[in-house]
Amino acid sequence: MICMLRQRFHLMLRSIRFISESQNVSPKYFVTTPIFYVNAAPHIGHLYSALLADAASRWQRLLGCEVLFSTGTDEHGLKIQQAAKAADKEPLSFCHEVSYTFKNLFQEADIAYTDFIRTTEDRHRKAVEHFWKKLEKNGYLYKGNYEGWYSTQDEAFLSADQVTDKTDPDGQTVNKVSLESGHPVEWTKEENYMFRLSEFRSRLLDWINRGVIKPAKFEGILRQLLVADLSDLSVSRQRSRLQWGIPVPGDDTQTIYVWLDALINYLTVAGYPDSHAIWWPSTYHIVGQDILKFHAVFWPAFLMACNMEPPKGILCHSHWLMNHEKMSKSKGNVIDPFDRIQRYTTDGFRYFLLKQGVPSTDSNYSDDKVIIYLNSDLSNSLGNLLNRSVSKSINKSAQYPDFDYNVFVETASADDLRMVESLQQLSEQVGKHYEDFNFYKGIDCIMSQIRDTNRHFTTHQPWELAKDPKQERHLLNVLHVTLETLCVCGILLQPIIPTIAGNLLNRLSVDTQDLGLKEACSPGLVNSNNDKSGSTRPGRLLSNDNAILFERLS
Repeated sequence: MICMLRQRFHLMLRSIRFISESQNVSPKYFVTTPIFYVNAAPHIGHLYSALLADAASRWQRLLGCEVLFSTGTDEHGLKIQQAAKAADKEPLSFCHEVSYTFKNLFQEADIAYTDFIRTTEDRHRKAVEHFWKKLEKNGYLYKGNYEGWYSTQDEAFLSADQVTDKTDPDGQTVNKVSLESGHPVEWTKEENYMFRLSEFRSRLLDWINRGVIKPAKFEGILRQLLVADLSDLSVSRQRSRLQWGIPVPGDDTQTIYVWLDALINYLTVAGYPDSHAIWWPSTYHIVGQDILKFHAVFWPAFLMACNMEPPKGILCHSHWLMNHEKMSKSKGNVIDPFDRIQRYTTDGFRYFLLKQGVPSTDSNYSDDKVIIYLNSDLSNSLGNLLNRSVSKSINKSAQYPDFDYNVFVETASADDLRMVESLQQLSEQVGKHYEDFNFYKGIDCIMSQIRDTNRHFTTHQPWELAKDPKQERHLLNVLHVTLETLCVCGILLQPIIPTIAGNLLNRLSVDTQDLGLKEACSPGLVNSNNDKSGSTRPGRLLSNDNAILFERLS
């Protein structure tokens, strides 16, 4: 009825990571955010992308993987050139300031990246130049005339069916805009280098058929793009128009298209062109839906043209809304992530975004909802359960007690048995959600377990058991089940709220060597025979740190 999960976990780990026990090499996991454009300050959409990658990287480290986690800033292009001019600054000076703002936000949000790449770095220029020469050598570049629409804000070339008229209240056409983003477009005619994108439709479809795009909703959108006309792509701009970028090798009259330049950052971080094979293509890109086309059509085609494998997977997430409306400066409803981190704490804001954010649908931001979630989950459910179980009036020895299986069976209800069974399965269940980047589902599973354990604690009334010496074993079992639940949930919450989870585990005196999944996947509730009294974990003294886990918000 109650099964030990240690064996199940090892099977899960092998199936997910394909690890042989005879190998002494940690599996590699490479996860990326987009590199963020430095024409404006960061918003919560940027932070959400980074949090998804951060949570994924922390989870993979718990699985024993060696992780490369990259983020950074995209600093070339006409949009930057114009923004710097408007600010009366040199482009590089302008980029320094805004790039630092992103770096500062990620530090405030406890984003544990391993590499922060800037496209103005020398290592990136070398990678871009090498990649360009490879495309050229393989025959996928040619010089041709491009004539069509261009969106500077999107840094995107658009076909006629991707453009629409913007009208005033009287119905008069004001200008042309991108159908997808609503940003203005201008008619452009120039001689550029073209990439033979039209040759890659079938190969792109084969790649998408592997199930590499998540959620499935976005795979359908990509298929529609590939059914439409897939024209060759302009991959350079005349240098007379765009000076702020990397010149085309061997042709200083042209500047490399900002998206080709930017996408190569993932290879730069991996060590391209010399040592990237260590990490590539075991790569997962996390992107917002606005830039899916660039990552899931252009980028894999570029890689295929250079005889390289496309990334292993792409996680695309939807937009964040404010009170069900699109955020915009004109509406005054843009959320400042720095302000909210100060208001709700780093872990509090992380928790809300990862709990409320659903990659497949637009997520709604509300300050009222933040307060409700944090008070209910972190203060009331998690914090109170810890406080109750370590209370000196109940846990008089301040100890992690042993577990007596026979007594447990005698005193347990059907709900208690289901709760313990659920705890035994929790790590595997949460792990599947985390692997799919559905962190909100993993959080729901954890908090459901916490709520069930709170009910178990209340039902058995340990404050009453503590008054009767004959009920000592019953009391110790209640405390043990509660502390085991907190231990397992604390380990599983490390990718979401690392500081709070660390404080929780420290309060339980969990050794730093036990912070991985081996501990979470073998709750000390039953012995190997599953039918005799005993504990699979020795008792330990609890820490005397009485700090509140999460201060209730008003």
